[in-house]
Amino acid sequence: MLESECQRVINEAGLEPSVGFLHGFSRYQTKQSLVYDLQEPFRWIADATVMEAFECGVLDLPDFYFTGDDYRYRFEPEAKQRFLDLLRERFNSGVRYRGRWLKWDTVIEQKAGELGRFLAGKSSRADFGEPAPALKRQDTRELRGRILALTQSEARKLGTERSTFHNLSRNAPKTTYLRVYKPIREKLLRI
Repeated sequence: MLESECQRVINEAGLEPSVGFLHGFSRYQTKQSLVYDLQEPFRWIADATVMEAFECGVLDLPDFYFTGDDYRYRFEPEAKQRFLDLLRERFNSGVRYRGRWLKWDTVIEQKAGELGRFLAGKSSRADFGEPAPALKRQDTRELRGRILALTQSEARKLGTERSTFHNLSRNAPKTTYLRVYKPIREKLLRI
């Protein structure tokens, strides 16, 4: 998904995808060196999504199978769809950049244009350090502590359903990723 997004924006910017800086030039049309180069500053999007997918149970080892003939592991179709939904969610999450709130795919597009202007001599620099990702876990120790200290009557006063309170209380002590919906998380952090 990241590769196809980078390919798209490189084509839109009018850049040659086979001529890269980090990855070597290739005479083969199938090698997209510049695409691989543009992916590098944004690879964290896919990496963080993979870690989140395993931590929150979207993916698990039984969702993969070994084909044997090409030495690759493949996704089960349903698992692939669950992962792609999570990856789309990450791509659609935004970041503040140059005074505006942008989705990450828009940032990638702007960076390809910035690179094109730099290579054409219309700009003196291409900065791939900004915007920097903010990788904050939602399931902090503080949040887990507040969940564990919460009584059922306090949860009721916060407007939390009994089943939600039960699930949070049961899952907070575990070491696996704890996904808490934003409205509930905000209420818990206010107390």
